[in-house]
Amino acid sequence: MGSKYGFFDLSLTEHTMKNLIAGIAVLSLSTLTSVVLAAQPLLTPAELQTKLTDPTVRVIDIRDPKSYAANHVPGALSAPYGKWRGPAGNPGELPALNKLTELVQSLGITPDTHTVVVSSGANDTDFGATARVYWTLKVLGVNNLSILNGGVKAWQGAGLALSNNPVTVAKSDFTPTLDPNLIMTREQLIARVKTNDAVLVDARPAEFFQGNTRHVAAAVPGTLKNAVNVEHSLWFKPGTSQVVDASQAKSLALKNNLADQPKEIVSFCNTGHWAATNWFVLSELVGDPDVKLYAGSMVDWSQAEGSLPMDNVPNRFKQLVIDTKLWFANL
Repeated sequence: MGSKYGFFDLSLTEHTMKNLIAGIAVLSLSTLTSVVLAAQPLLTPAELQTKLTDPTVRVIDIRDPKSYAANHVPGALSAPYGKWRGPAGNPGELPALNKLTELVQSLGITPDTHTVVVSSGANDTDFGATARVYWTLKVLGVNNLSILNGGVKAWQGAGLALSNNPVTVAKSDFTPTLDPNLIMTREQLIARVKTNDAVLVDARPAEFFQGNTRHVAAAVPGTLKNAVNVEHSLWFKPGTSQVVDASQAKSLALKNNLADQPKEIVSFCNTGHWAATNWFVLSELVGDPDVKLYAGSMVDWSQAEGSLPMDNVPNRFKQLVIDTKLWFANL
């Protein structure tokens, strides 16, 4: 028999402790396994090549159908960027959930799929497309995600073979739901602007931030009230379309007062494209757990009924000059 002390049976306590220790060991192993299996946010061409024979990996090519048909990473599926975007009047808006559900199901994606997003790698603006699709997939509950750093351009630069063979996969039955923790809505942002309790990061080039031009679908030039300008191009290796590594990203974030921020960070631009790059770097590389993307960005903000708070809005004469330039540019 086990000895006793007071009301406690020590033999029972020892048994309980053994079970507790075993449970902790299993939990720790499970946690460790999930960490080990977590996808790297950025993959080099060589790293992606080693994964192409893995049936749990799905490579999606978001270039236009013609470019995809000419050549693509072997095994990649075509999922043009336009399918992940909103209407022309507000292109940053998330498509309807049923449309996104149809899209991810057609690509055979499930929450367990390691999905790798690939674009052309033409320039830093092109990276914004991969970051936006990455963010959209994460919003839908797909967390095992990567981007081919440098896109098809880097793949070719590494001397790796491309294919023009069509690819098909079985449709999945994944039914996603939207994760609100990654999304900043206009209504939420109005509240943040009033209380000034978030860091609003404008990812656009300075001419947009300063109100010297606007997106064609935006009602007026300018930026969000009290926003700071951290251009999306900051995060790239000089002269390339490749994003810097995590250590360099953290150093750049620190220099721009975006590391260890006690406040929530909201990334925005014109239509949630350049802003997706800032979101990706700050969330996935720097590791800030509280970064949100305002998908509709300045187009959505400026189209709201009534006048929402903005900085750097030019006078009416300058707005007319900007309007005229945009009109001629789009002839």
